Amino acid sequence: MLWQAMTAARDLGRLHEIASILIRHGFGDVVRRLGFAHALERAGRALRWSEATELAQLEPQASVRRAMEEMGPTFVKLGQILATRVDLFDPEWIAEFSKLQDSTPASPYPEVHQQLTEDLGAPPEEIFAAFEPEPFAAGSIAQVHLARLEDGTEVVVKVRRPGIRVVVEADLRWLSRLAELIETGNSELRHFHWQEVVAQFTQSLRRELDFGAECRHAERVASNFAGYSDEASPILPLAQPAGEGESSSLLPLIVIPKVYWQWTGERVCVQEYIQGISGRDVAAVDRAGLDRKVLARRGVGAVIKMILVDGLFHADPHPGNLFYLPGNRIAFIDFGMIGLLGEARRGELIHLLLGLVQYDSAAVAGVLLDWTGEGDVNEEALKTEIQLFVDQYLGVPLKQLKLGSMLADLVAILRGHRLHLPPDLALFFKAFITLEGTGRELDPELDIAGEALPLLRDAMAIRYAPAAMAKRGWRTAIELASLLSNLPRDLSRLLRSARRGKVDIHIEVAHLKHVGDQLDGAVNRLVVGIVVAAVIVGSSVVMAVSTGPTLWGVPFFSLLGFACATIGAIWLFSAISRANRADRERKPRGD
Repeated sequence: MLWQAMTAARDLGRLHEIASILIRHGFGDVVRRLGFAHALERAGRALRWSEATELAQLEPQASVRRAMEEMGPTFVKLGQILATRVDLFDPEWIAEFSKLQDSTPASPYPEVHQQLTEDLGAPPEEIFAAFEPEPFAAGSIAQVHLARLEDGTEVVVKVRRPGIRVVVEADLRWLSRLAELIETGNSELRHFHWQEVVAQFTQSLRRELDFGAECRHAERVASNFAGYSDEASPILPLAQPAGEGESSSLLPLIVIPKVYWQWTGERVCVQEYIQGISGRDVAAVDRAGLDRKVLARRGVGAVIKMILVDGLFHADPHPGNLFYLPGNRIAFIDFGMIGLLGEARRGELIHLLLGLVQYDSAAVAGVLLDWTGEGDVNEEALKTEIQLFVDQYLGVPLKQLKLGSMLADLVAILRGHRLHLPPDLALFFKAFITLEGTGRELDPELDIAGEALPLLRDAMAIRYAPAAMAKRGWRTAIELASLLSNLPRDLSRLLRSARRGKVDIHIEVAHLKHVGDQLDGAVNRLVVGIVVAAVIVGSSVVMAVSTGPTLWGVPFFSLLGFACATIGAIWLFSAISRANRADRERKPRGD
């Protein structure tokens, strides 16, 4: 079956490489069960089953992580996406996926130089006053070089690795097919919703490959923070004057690097170089005289604003993507992984977070049940468990609440009921949990629940302000009017189709697909068997004819027919043997 998914011969080389890595890490049985071995053997590519090493003795989580690292950028990125799915995987798996580091050796500079020349329209040394051939950072998708413009401005040039898209697209093609095979062929793994995970991953990775889209997102975030202040409320857009010792001009509290669009495209982007203290160097924050508590509070307010008000947020606010600037300002970089939330979803999040902070179990349960949809869920059992979860925090001071940990525990409850979150929420949970960890590195006494409560109330006030409600009401009225205006035409079409007997009802049962594939294969083998029998009979008739060319005294065409029949019979017996072996491997052990 997997062989049919190989839409181009170039994918076979990549599949052979991946299968070999899996075998080395002790996943040879997985290779067999998924049909990799069959596909490669039919293509004449042998696998070395003796390559399994002592790596197979590691814990499964560590083995999977190491295999992903070795399989390359697509799988590193996949692991990072899986690390956001706290609703699907246990904490030990999430912890291991989170260790996947997006750093690899730099690409050869001649290849990078050639690609840069194509994208910039001229060699980089002609575009920039200075350009560093040696990158100061290299990830699985891109590497970053320092440069200087003619006016002395320092910039970073982010370059996509040459040839990376071909590898990524090949990986995505068979990952999609693999997810389909897992869900239709293994009931135990079906609740992980692999097709949905792969679809989310595919969308995220293709977006990350387009640096133009990344820069557009960065500019949207910068626009959302224009005039931002954290004095009265970080949610409200007010101007913030410069602090003591700073210029009297307005300084942005939240800094997003400027994009130089004349040199930015799909494969390269040029942005302002942020000179500040890395979020990883907390000791340097103290040496620079910055206020850790203020930085932590401003970071929390900024991320909550991005999530609840703007609906466009940095999905990975870890210390490596933050810089601290004079005046206790914060710069966010690298918008390759962003989250998008619609207005309705933001409203649900406000109710959920307020329910957690205010110990309202009914509000929390209501939101979670809305998210889980029409799945098979025992609502009463779920409500009871959520009630017990919320009740254990009653009377606990807000400053002692760890909101990120509460969200993680809440998702664990969903996981225990075999329920999963909508894909757009996975990045929110990842961002919020990361935010709490980053904030507490700056300020161990950070009261994130206390900081969040007034922001949530402000967001609720904004959401239910008369102007906002009028806008939503007007939009709903337009949609209703459009629906009503189209209703007569739609009913007329339906009735005409019914009178002509052309009303089609499409029902797709995923579990019957495997049965259909088996029947299709059986019919093909039956046809080949009939053709082989007919060739044998025809060859026997030809043998009785004395005219025509002969070979070794036997009619040539009769010998040719028997040879073709023999080849067909060998193929037929081989196909039957493979089908039987595949059926045995597909059955659970112990059946």
